[in-house]
Amino acid sequence: MAEIRHDMSGGKDQAEPGGQGLGVVRAGLATLPPSPGVYRMLNGRGDALYVGKARNLKARVANYTHFAALPHRLQRMVAETRKLEVILTHTEVEALLLESNLIKRLEPRYNIILRDDKSFPYIHLTGNTDFPLLTKHRGGHDGQGDYFGPFASAGSVNRTLIALQRAFLLRSCSDSIFASRTRPCLLYQIKRCSAPCVGRIDQAGYAKLVTEAKGFLAGRSQEVQQRLAARMHELAEAKAFEAAALVRDRIRALTDIQGHQDINVRDLGDADIVAAHQAGGHTCVQVFFFRGGQNWGNRAYYPSHARELDVADVLGAFLGQFYADKEPPRLVLLSHAPPELALIAEALATRAGHRIELQVPQRGEKLQLVNHALINAREALGRRLAESSAQQKLLQGVATTFGLEAAPKRVEVYDNSHIQGSDAVGGMIVAGPEGFVKNAYRKFNIRDEDAAGDDFAMMREVLTRRFARALKEDPARESANWPDLLLIDGGAGQLAQVNTVLADLGIGDIAVVAIAKGPDRNAGRERFFRAGHEPLSLDPKDPVLYFLQRLRDEAHRFAIGTHRARRAKHIGASPLDEIAGIGARRKRALLNHFGSARGVSRAGLVDLERVAGISGNVAKKIYDHFHSGG
Repeated sequence: MAEIRHDMSGGKDQAEPGGQGLGVVRAGLATLPPSPGVYRMLNGRGDALYVGKARNLKARVANYTHFAALPHRLQRMVAETRKLEVILTHTEVEALLLESNLIKRLEPRYNIILRDDKSFPYIHLTGNTDFPLLTKHRGGHDGQGDYFGPFASAGSVNRTLIALQRAFLLRSCSDSIFASRTRPCLLYQIKRCSAPCVGRIDQAGYAKLVTEAKGFLAGRSQEVQQRLAARMHELAEAKAFEAAALVRDRIRALTDIQGHQDINVRDLGDADIVAAHQAGGHTCVQVFFFRGGQNWGNRAYYPSHARELDVADVLGAFLGQFYADKEPPRLVLLSHAPPELALIAEALATRAGHRIELQVPQRGEKLQLVNHALINAREALGRRLAESSAQQKLLQGVATTFGLEAAPKRVEVYDNSHIQGSDAVGGMIVAGPEGFVKNAYRKFNIRDEDAAGDDFAMMREVLTRRFARALKEDPARESANWPDLLLIDGGAGQLAQVNTVLADLGIGDIAVVAIAKGPDRNAGRERFFRAGHEPLSLDPKDPVLYFLQRLRDEAHRFAIGTHRARRAKHIGASPLDEIAGIGARRKRALLNHFGSARGVSRAGLVDLERVAGISGNVAKKIYDHFHSGG
């Protein structure tokens, strides 16, 4: 590579549009060759304004001399330019790779920027040992053994690791601890390790577990589960019930992994799904990671870019920067075809050392995958926009609507759930300027048996417990855990109960609003109750009404989910018994395949259809039973 620099500090061109910057570009153009390379535009402080690549540097940079025809954004960029630096490359592919690296390192103001400083976690099954270790790994893959991933988050890899320990009983302790143990650890007692450290399993038996784990992680999950199911039946027939129960627990663990995967596609192998949605001058790019045909999670990205840029341009820039320090799989499915698609694929292949195929599916399961990712991108962008500047405006609108002194920084919303008084629970969700604060959500199992089923009494118990504890732990209210507004699902009666509780506790400065559904429970016709005010209704098109409905619905969702989880623990019969058309034979097939009714409830539609004897219609009926709202 060769580098060329042009610097201009004179002022002969200052009077014309573009000023000194246009002069710098023209001076550089005079000596530029018609060959591939990368150019950098720098300001007077030496900061990068823009990094670009070109197959023909002379032709590409010449475009900036037509100042009047440039968009306003690029006119500003040229006007600020004080230095032009050029690096010649052998090929356009080499230029594209260099451009991506420089953009990621320099973060020029006028480029599309992907700010991503997080490495992805992997699962590492160590090698060069008689009893391989199963562990989480970040960073380079320099060690011996097998790496599986990437996983989208630490949470997804941690869940998978725990389930893998239950399914395959592989050790997770360090080599030093392994060598020094004289008796089994707690993981052996809770059936998450086979205790090779003290000889509870021999090398051959452990090697068999390792082979099964590799097969599952490589995508042969159906094969592994079928073998385990057959072994469980053999042990049960031989009346080895304890051993059969252990295998059953392993099947459940495998199902638990798949239950968090949401979607699976046959014969997909290793692939990334990259879909971009654009709205309001912002873009969200969702990346789903599939390895061995299994979905290892997804992550949302929000590249910084000029508002007028097209989604395909943003996606093209994203690909180069995203894979600048990550090895791409052999297949990448895209929602849009970026400019120079073939060139990007060639550049990624050069970096990875193997062929990379970039596809924009038009039909079939791959298109369904991309559409699923697009839905996630759209929803994520909507949440981000709603929970940033717009969120603050909505909170200010709430303050105006209800006469609060300032926009609330913490809103707590309460709802109850029960069935004829059984398994009664109360739920609290929290929202603020950044959106829903899910780590602050709380559930309240109703303790007073007389209160269960009485919505007023339940609300009294929930609010009493919430604020009595707050007064005990933070009487001076120095923390940020005190709400500015309570939103209660109910009408005037619930409002009176809440105000009575707060008055009894000596709390009189928290605003309380009760939201009651309108006639026939129609959304948009809600009425809002406040102490000392007439009931209030909002225009059905008012954004504040929509925001309050979202808060109410989130509290309802959380309370219902908590109630269902509690109820499931108390029901002796299988939840599968509640589904019409699921007889003993189909129930047995489902339990054999997924290990438990919980596993069935978490299964995706495609996974259900794979079970012997389960047709597409029956699979949809099962899926709808566990995933419908209400």
